[in-house]
Amino acid sequence: MSQDSSARRILIYSHDSFGLGHLRRCRTLAHALVEQNQNLSVLILSGSPIIGSFDFKARVDFVRIPGIIKLRNGEYTSLSLLIDTEQTLAMRASIIRHTAETFDPDIFIVDKEPFGLKGEVEETLKVLKANGTQLILGLRDVLDDPALLVPEWKRKNVLTALQNYYDDIWIFGVEQLYNPLKGLDLPADVTRKVTYTGYLPRKVQPSNDPTILEEMDEPYMLVTVGGGGDGDLLTDWVLRAYESDTKLPLNALFVLGPFMPADLRASFRERISKLPQVKSVTFNNNLESLMDKASAVVAMGGYNTFCEVLSMNKRTLIIPRTVPRLEQYIRATRAAELGLISVLIDDDVRSAETMSTALKQLCQQSKPSDVIIPGLLDGLNNVNRLAQLRFKDRDITLAGKTDPITLKNA
Repeated sequence: MSQDSSARRILIYSHDSFGLGHLRRCRTLAHALVEQNQNLSVLILSGSPIIGSFDFKARVDFVRIPGIIKLRNGEYTSLSLLIDTEQTLAMRASIIRHTAETFDPDIFIVDKEPFGLKGEVEETLKVLKANGTQLILGLRDVLDDPALLVPEWKRKNVLTALQNYYDDIWIFGVEQLYNPLKGLDLPADVTRKVTYTGYLPRKVQPSNDPTILEEMDEPYMLVTVGGGGDGDLLTDWVLRAYESDTKLPLNALFVLGPFMPADLRASFRERISKLPQVKSVTFNNNLESLMDKASAVVAMGGYNTFCEVLSMNKRTLIIPRTVPRLEQYIRATRAAELGLISVLIDDDVRSAETMSTALKQLCQQSKPSDVIIPGLLDGLNNVNRLAQLRFKDRDITLAGKTDPITLKNA
């Protein structure tokens, strides 16, 4: 089996165990790459249980691997199958490797976890490295507090992956806001591989507007908690502000998230039904439209939400979570220092009056575009440029091989 010399292939690995963050970032990358490269196909490997709920552009497809979720104690378990975790991980690793061997990508982009979840990508890295595939580690702007990240990466032996496997490390942010590798004391041969691409801009999808917008006839504030699995505290806090203060300047639209427990979602819906200025939806795969029409945004501040508020230039209040990682807290506080957004730190009291005051101030604050940060939203253009360089490098690698590359049977 040989591939058309003019055709290009990119394989993206997203370990998604719970939530929407990794999947949405990988989907954004895939769509931007095929838009700018008419001869490119992109395949996404994902464990997300709701990947099928999203639309994908032509020449973008996905392989759904068995799901795994992380428990509160830090251990992993199978999401749906009645088999133990080790068996599930073995299945995932096998599917990942066989998919990679059959697809034979020019570029393999691994999202966040250098060896994959519990090391499930290591064998695939070895195979693809031998085949001349260009290996890229894609990192979001913030990983975690260095005091936690350094021992975690040492335990996972990440430096070996960075030195021996990866050709490039792309950081989807700007160094002016944060360096996610801070404190790691990386050797020069690794730091030379690092490129800050800028954030990945988002745009409204060319599809019909979500039907909920027909009910939003007044300016509104979008309240979003991502997947919603840990969004109950923020949702309750903002909702209590609307229940106690009838003079808030904007109506509200809550996106509760597909992973919010059903009993909590039902409870919030009942409370919302009593407030004429408040509406809610569980999930919409075109969140960009909801944000585009909003006058302001309240969010927990995950990576994708941050990219969206920057892209759509929205006044935003972020209430970051601080467990299990400090990622959102670090991003929010640094962005607030730069004047891009405002931040409200959860004080464990969560008084309705505190939130009400913050929501009123939100409507008066500056927009992100008032702050000039070079390259802030250049991520997708730079990723495309970097991919073109890697395509050329693979061509050089293949031209130097004396034996043809053969694909193993999947």
